[in-house]
Amino acid sequence: MKQLLLSAILLLAMAGCNDPSKQNGQSMDNKDNKTVEWAHSTNIYEVNLRQYSKEGTFAAFGKDMPRLKEMGVKTLWFMPITPISQKNKKGSLGSYYACSDYTAINPEFGNLDDFKKLVKEAKEMGFRVIIDWVANHTGWDHRWTVEHPEYYLRDSATGDFHRASGMDDIIELDFSNPALRKAMIDAMIYWVKECDIDGFRCDLAAWVEVDFWKEARPAVDAVKHLFWLGEFDEIENPEYGKVFDASYSWKWMHTTREFYQKKLPLSVLDSLLQQYSQIGDSSMRAWFTTNHDENTWNGTEYEKYGDMARTLAVFSATWNGVPLLYNGQELPLLDKRLEFFEKDPIPWTGENKLHDFYKTLLTLHSENPALRGGDPSVQTIRIRTSEPNNVMAYLRKKGNDEVFVVLNMSPHSGITVKIEDEHISGSWSDIFSGEKKSVENGHVLNMQAWEYVVLKKK
Repeated sequence: MKQLLLSAILLLAMAGCNDPSKQNGQSMDNKDNKTVEWAHSTNIYEVNLRQYSKEGTFAAFGKDMPRLKEMGVKTLWFMPITPISQKNKKGSLGSYYACSDYTAINPEFGNLDDFKKLVKEAKEMGFRVIIDWVANHTGWDHRWTVEHPEYYLRDSATGDFHRASGMDDIIELDFSNPALRKAMIDAMIYWVKECDIDGFRCDLAAWVEVDFWKEARPAVDAVKHLFWLGEFDEIENPEYGKVFDASYSWKWMHTTREFYQKKLPLSVLDSLLQQYSQIGDSSMRAWFTTNHDENTWNGTEYEKYGDMARTLAVFSATWNGVPLLYNGQELPLLDKRLEFFEKDPIPWTGENKLHDFYKTLLTLHSENPALRGGDPSVQTIRIRTSEPNNVMAYLRKKGNDEVFVVLNMSPHSGITVKIEDEHISGSWSDIFSGEKKSVENGHVLNMQAWEYVVLKKK
């Protein structure tokens, strides 16, 4: 009885994913702002500059950009580059996210000219550059605490600045103050005009009133059309999805961890993907297995997901959205958690074992039209197989371009997976081996535990 129920849930989820009205974004209101064209095929590589190299500088990172370009990276996201508050700072170096000046450079990394040079070189190599923007709060000795103390919320009990929830090194800004809003928007425009950046990753975006972002985005985009990535999950904060181009898939990341560790049924993931599909294509999800917070506080992707980590990486690069990587995943960082408030460089060895793995996935995502994120003309079709309780199979399709993905989402080896769907036919190429093969309805795959198969056709 339990098996029949799970199969029924799966079929309902697949039916929803195949519903063009939901896949094409017609089930939700359209986003207020048009996404910049290049973002539909991009990927994002998060740079923790302090820990990226022993030097921890813009100049030192610049030396590695040719390697990242060769790996297929398209967009570089730099964690906050602004100076760090010293009052109430954590550890010996403090947190990037406790800013002391929105329009200055952290001297730990270099100076403004160094950053301008890095951005210029990155653009010449074909990269896009986005920077972290921490609008909700600042550190205790931000210049505004002296120049404009009225910009801050106050603690009714102490009369002092209001501490952010659970974080003693930061204080919250008052977005009911029009002057604060203008100052914040002017600071964002500064980086666009001064350094020609291509977008923002907005920290804790849902901690800031959505109407601020509705005011800020068109004002900043009037200077240059940018890419806006927000740290929020659109399932929980749908109103923010009308402003941002892409959002975090927090719920997916947490649920996949529970799925692996608690041995939950695959229907749990299918149900969640159905919820994401109902959001539509007016915004995109950023799919990831780790980032700066996860790596430090909750463990590396291998601590969380074990043998499923690479399978999820394949999903992140092939499902509808944009893949996001954290620096060092190509090494990989098996059990290395990077310190947050101290110097703790990535232990680069010169041998990045997953370089080719990520290069294959990132290149496929950026070059194959069938993997464009947030594009209503791209179909995402769940494919039926004989193993609905173990295998996730789907087709991404745009015109004659197709990518077919089969993921064994189980620890079971030697399972026989029969394709039972007429959407699959013709000659395909395996993206990892290059092998040509004919795969159609009735084809059988023998899969090992957590194995992934990615085929492309044109």
